[in-house]
Amino acid sequence: MTDSEQGVKTLGQLPEWDLSDLYSGMDSPKLEADLAQSAERAEAFSARYKGKLDSLDGAALAAAIVDYEALDETLSAIMSYTGLLHAGAVSDPMVGSFYQTMQERVSDISTSVLFFTLELNRIDDADLAAKLSDPALAHYQPWLRDVRAMRPHQLSDEIETLLHEKHVAGRSAWTRLFDETMADLRFPFRGKELTSTEILDLLSDPDGAVRKVAAQSVGKVLGDNIRLFSLITNTLAKDKEIDDKWRKFARPVSSRNLSNFVEDEVVDALSSAVKDSYPRLAHRYYKLKASWFGSDTLDYWDRNAPLPDEDDRLIPWEEARDTVLNAYGAFSGELADVGKRFFDNNWIDAPAREGKASGAFAHPTVPSAHPYLLLNYQGKTRDVMTLAHELGHGVHQVLAGGQGHLMADTPLTLAETASVFGEMLTFQAMLSATRNAKERRVMLASKVEDMLNTVVRQIAFYEFERKIHDERRSGEITGARIGKIWMDIQSESLGPSIRFHDEYKNFWAYIPHFIHSPFYVYSYAFGDCLVNSLYSQYENDSDGFAEKYLEMLRAGGTKRHKELLAPFGLDASDPAFWAQGLGVVESFLDQLEAMA
Repeated sequence: MTDSEQGVKTLGQLPEWDLSDLYSGMDSPKLEADLAQSAERAEAFSARYKGKLDSLDGAALAAAIVDYEALDETLSAIMSYTGLLHAGAVSDPMVGSFYQTMQERVSDISTSVLFFTLELNRIDDADLAAKLSDPALAHYQPWLRDVRAMRPHQLSDEIETLLHEKHVAGRSAWTRLFDETMADLRFPFRGKELTSTEILDLLSDPDGAVRKVAAQSVGKVLGDNIRLFSLITNTLAKDKEIDDKWRKFARPVSSRNLSNFVEDEVVDALSSAVKDSYPRLAHRYYKLKASWFGSDTLDYWDRNAPLPDEDDRLIPWEEARDTVLNAYGAFSGELADVGKRFFDNNWIDAPAREGKASGAFAHPTVPSAHPYLLLNYQGKTRDVMTLAHELGHGVHQVLAGGQGHLMADTPLTLAETASVFGEMLTFQAMLSATRNAKERRVMLASKVEDMLNTVVRQIAFYEFERKIHDERRSGEITGARIGKIWMDIQSESLGPSIRFHDEYKNFWAYIPHFIHSPFYVYSYAFGDCLVNSLYSQYENDSDGFAEKYLEMLRAGGTKRHKELLAPFGLDASDPAFWAQGLGVVESFLDQLEAMA
């Protein structure tokens, strides 16, 4: 029996996505027609509006935004299709070539309309306020607000055009190099050559000898390629430094905070609160976990080891599906109904296969289509939680789609809300259904580990990025120095009960967030603390909560975090907000210690 046949027998038939709702294939006539028509529309749009926005009244400016939105949605659909196709077959050279070509063609087309947001930002505040008295334009006020947030950092039209056109040969190309390198790497393991997804999955294998060999293989292969990963990291950090200098951002993280529409001081408060909690959370938990294994310390490859009493049963796909949808449905029938559409309509790509991007994500595509989920489902309890997480993203994206293409997307800090909330719903449902004391302890410990990975580990990642970007401003950083920074921060965050070995210094190299989206990682901690606070409110008073929650998801990008959290009486700028979120993790730890 082949591995594929064994997988089907154990997990059931795993779904693969059908991208034909976007385009039927790389040679799709519709794709080529959309590209040609978009090029014509972009040229016509430029001829009609370039240099004239300031003179338009509110109704005419609203009509221009409608045209711009339609054009941008078509181009976004093209890039969504090519990005999803590439994620499913990163190692395929034909797909890679197609992906690059599409990026270049879309970049060429979008250059013609780049002027639009630049000119919008040059309209005087008083003049724009007068135009916004028109109801048609007032509809787009949240989008205009967000576009104009970039005004202090906007460069001349010529420089903005140059940066836009060079993106495909700069950051985008280096990101592609990282993705294709990771997809092509093979990790030796007991006579087999495994992908990164397969080898990393073994770090949570029940057999400690398996975990050790897998971890050492990861460290060695990454170490063999550390010069390349160091070059990619240094180049992208320098690229960001140049961009930040020209745009006059005070700190490397400031541009990310602006795109998230969250103040620097709020992120500083989050990071400080989590760092202060390291001893009370991570250090405390891993000391407890080590004691369960009869030791004072754990090797780093045992950090995510199953507990001695943990059930290592593989969970079939249909059971995972029902577990998540039932948990969603117990909270809100509408939430479950939207989630069910992903399973009924081939919007999920679940199998782990060679050449496929590792990890998991939800991609919103465009409101005229629907989101897609990428998973690498291998039947572990954590894979069920990942399904709950990504489905939360997907449901959020469907509900927010009603805001239209320009206003559906949420900042990263809020984009993690529905995903982490979906995880919490699923966890609480599974915990409530479990009566066995040992099983409950295992489930609670697994949840604490997930929360530590989401909060403590992601803030440690954020601190690692912050130090890398700060230090890069003084010159190129060697791979050895990057490894030293990594080891210092991991030791600080995880505590004295985790024992590190030399090869662990290379583990920073496989984390894609550092490459794809600098400083993205704090959004996970933001979302987890936010959800902890939300869920506490739900437990205390569930009356009307689901309706307010769904309304928050439907808002998409039309509201900032203060407006969205106000109906729940929460404020992320208040230090007590973070303390409340972290307190939920501490309460779980209290329960674990009581069980022990």
